[in-house]
Amino acid sequence: MKPPTAQARSLVARMWEFIHPGPDSKRELIQTLAEAEERELIEPESLQMLEGVLRMAELSAGDVMVAAPRMDLLDIEAPYEELLAQVIDTGHSRFPVFEGQKANIIGILLAKDLLKIQRAPELNLRALLRPTIFVPESKGLNELLRDFRSNRSHLAVVIDEFGNTAGLITIEDVLEEIVGEIEDEFDEKGNSDSGIYTLADGSQRVAGDADISEVNQAFGVAFPEEEFDTIGGLVAQEHGRVPRRGEVVEIAGLRFSVMLTRGGAVRWFKVTRAEPEAS
Repeated sequence: MKPPTAQARSLVARMWEFIHPGPDSKRELIQTLAEAEERELIEPESLQMLEGVLRMAELSAGDVMVAAPRMDLLDIEAPYEELLAQVIDTGHSRFPVFEGQKANIIGILLAKDLLKIQRAPELNLRALLRPTIFVPESKGLNELLRDFRSNRSHLAVVIDEFGNTAGLITIEDVLEEIVGEIEDEFDEKGNSDSGIYTLADGSQRVAGDADISEVNQAFGVAFPEEEFDTIGGLVAQEHGRVPRRGEVVEIAGLRFSVMLTRGGAVRWFKVTRAEPEAS
């Protein structure tokens, strides 16, 4: 028996679409996928990724970027010890580097490259910088993801219509629109359930979902444990909204500096004792 011709297959396909018309809009397509998940034709994780792909097609770099005021930048003229301390405190793997003023970004520094200076102090920090990728706010995430893959870069600086720095975006930011939250360098796997860790400078790193009781015990404070289960909820209530990365909220003598946010919630705080006011 001869296989059907392309024309015959096309006719069959058209007949099938007439009997079972497909979705005419993205909303209908998402509804169809949801029904397939309810009928156990696809896994819930697959549905989440497919919906993420469809949503990502409508997003641009400006929708996902970290805004310029919340960017962690390195000063090319700063002493090595100061740069290393900033890298440790923020925990990022890549940093835009500026010279003179923050708007003048001259390259990208990988944290692992900074460590090379420890072994070879004669190295020039400028020689370790990687080229900066600049993208407009309007650049679609689909196209940006292709660019990240082709140029093997994981970070881009976003500029507005006037050529000014609007923010930055990483490949992780783009992928999280598809697969949801990705575990990062702050995530520590182990037997301990504690959400509080001591940093190199003696301050504490506290998870946003750490129990209020755990924070009370660690810092000797008495935050109310009846209204909120987590410290992130308490800080958001005191601040009036969920604080953004880089913002600081002071409560009961503690300074909560937002280190990382994910999915509209604070992932990690850096907590220090607030300095007493001069009398």
